[in-house]
Amino acid sequence: MSDWTTLLEVGGPLAALGGGSAYTRARHPGVYWSTVGLPLSTARLLGSYGSVMEACGLTVQPSRLRALAVRAATRREIRPVPPRRGIIRPTSTGLRLRLRLAPGQEPADVAASAERLRHAWGVHAVYVKDVKPGVVELRLVGFDVLRDVRMPRKAGGGLLKVPVALREDATAFVRDYRAVPHQLTLGATLSGKSMYLRHLVTGLARQPVALVGIDCKRGVELAPFAPRLSALATDPRQAAELLPVLVREMEDRYDLIKARQGIAPGTPDEEITSDIWGLPELQRPVPVVLFVDEVAELFLVATKKDEEQRDEMVTQLIRLAQLGRAAGIYVEVCGQRFGAELGKGATMLRAQLTGRVCHRVNDEASAKMALGDIAPEAVYAACSIAPEMPGLAVAGDTSGGWSRIRTPFLSLADAAEVCHASAHLVPDLPALDPFRPAVPVRPIGAPASRLKPVPVTE
Repeated sequence: MSDWTTLLEVGGPLAALGGGSAYTRARHPGVYWSTVGLPLSTARLLGSYGSVMEACGLTVQPSRLRALAVRAATRREIRPVPPRRGIIRPTSTGLRLRLRLAPGQEPADVAASAERLRHAWGVHAVYVKDVKPGVVELRLVGFDVLRDVRMPRKAGGGLLKVPVALREDATAFVRDYRAVPHQLTLGATLSGKSMYLRHLVTGLARQPVALVGIDCKRGVELAPFAPRLSALATDPRQAAELLPVLVREMEDRYDLIKARQGIAPGTPDEEITSDIWGLPELQRPVPVVLFVDEVAELFLVATKKDEEQRDEMVTQLIRLAQLGRAAGIYVEVCGQRFGAELGKGATMLRAQLTGRVCHRVNDEASAKMALGDIAPEAVYAACSIAPEMPGLAVAGDTSGGWSRIRTPFLSLADAAEVCHASAHLVPDLPALDPFRPAVPVRPIGAPASRLKPVPVTE
């Protein structure tokens, strides 16, 4: 009887501890990683590093000098040596360490073994980053960071740089307009495309940037941000009037660059290789970011007489995408589907959009429209996004690289409050004054929403 009593006294706390550990791992993976997962994975890595590297084929034969030294000192068997390991740096989401590759190895060799390393060291994922010639960084992620998005404290923002989402390797996905000037964002209804757009608008609202919107859904997506917008078109007719003004603004900026650099007035715009960032700060025009929501509405026409207006709008949009970067005009195109079936100019416009973000779509063809021409293997990742994961997307660019990202939750009220609080930052662009949206007057004593977005995806 006493043995059973002792067993129950010992087993009860152990069972409670195991149940608490399982609950913490499921509900609070960050806490579980910091308390349990981090020590265990570090111990596995330190204890099995050499054998794991050998099993993955990442070891090489030692140099002749080293082999002679081992024979002279220990007379042991000469074994292959793994890449030299740097200091292990723990983080709130995983581990990081650098490896110095042996002669003849390349980063692709380590990346090919990432799945084996993940299982050997008991982590959620392993990512390989090329740091410099001969050195790579292993990023071990302890849990699925995209399930409960928490943006890192140091996200790397700046002028025309917006930390808009979290990558699957626990780093921030930064939308850098100077590096990737134009982008196409696709996503079905309730896929999180609007949430992505909110983060872009609120991130740019605090910067000295002119924001222009074309929302042919009567402005339901962009109208809440009216206090911060320099111009807003809510139907194709208004868009047909706004786009020529933007084209003229672009041409005026090219003339300014020509005058500053002494280029002949008749020089074609395509032959100018400089941009507004080479101008003195006092003469530099303010950057302009054009948001086009539901781009298909610009292409679709109800009658044949509307085709001429459609073709003119598409031509002007293509000109902005082709030549706008040097003039400081950047284009952000959003829609549910975007392909050749929209009509003349659709494929040509898509070819000018360097960045691609694809949320959950309704068919594989839509994913191919966004990613098929830059990273075919990313199409399958985009097609596997589940409906219960809003905000999850695949981001890529024309370099061929891609990764999964997820946008944190941001309510429309909070995004609108940010734009209202930054309304004084709207730059002076007289050409856009006729298109400035009307801002409704707030009632006195109306409660204000919190400005800080909730960094959790729901």
